[in-house]
Amino acid sequence: MIAGDTRQSEGYSIQTRYAPKVWQLTDKAVLATNGFAADGNNFVKRVKQRLEWYEHAHQKQMSIKSIARMIQTMLYGKRFFPYYVYNILGGIEEDGSGAVYSFDPVGSYEREACRAAGAAQSLIQPFLDNQIYFKNQQPAPGAGPFVPGNLPLSTVLSVVVDSFSSATERHIEVGDGLEIFVVMAAGRSTDDLLGEGRLAPGMEVEELHPLGQGGGERTFLVRCPLKRD
Repeated sequence: MIAGDTRQSEGYSIQTRYAPKVWQLTDKAVLATNGFAADGNNFVKRVKQRLEWYEHAHQKQMSIKSIARMIQTMLYGKRFFPYYVYNILGGIEEDGSGAVYSFDPVGSYEREACRAAGAAQSLIQPFLDNQIYFKNQQPAPGAGPFVPGNLPLSTVLSVVVDSFSSATERHIEVGDGLEIFVVMAAGRSTDDLLGEGRLAPGMEVEELHPLGQGGGERTFLVRCPLKRD
């Protein structure tokens, strides 16, 4: 699950209220960029171009692990005049497990359970550490130990929405709208996405068309409004 708000701003000036920061790369991979918008758009364009070349040459989509390595090579190759962006890659590995890779502008990357980046990172990351990694939490007496990252999909969706909603109250550069890309492994039901609850007011869910001959993975785009002032 990869999410990003849609506001593009500079200081107190809002340049546009809809500037997507998250992009679908393959049926199994989604990339989020933040930082210098022009560099981010150009970098995503070049990544998509290389993935298209790979698919034409090998008649299959590149795995997310290989995409992470390719992005590392592209960023490191520009280390003397880098892209001023931080990237987060998420999706499904070949074994069906979920993966999140975070990158710095010169190519150093790490696989993690969760990661926030951008203007509101200092607000969102501590919240994710507590809710996803269970830091500074103790299980109830008699209960089993917490397992980082082992949460129902509907719970993770609520955590992501709450983290951005809270950030908009404290940071003027975050807001307007939220786009959440959810990549579901083959065999998962759409009921897992929302659980037993209903859609929050203003929330919309759209299933995206496959980009190639995948293995049954499905990608959903969840949109919901954020604070606009």
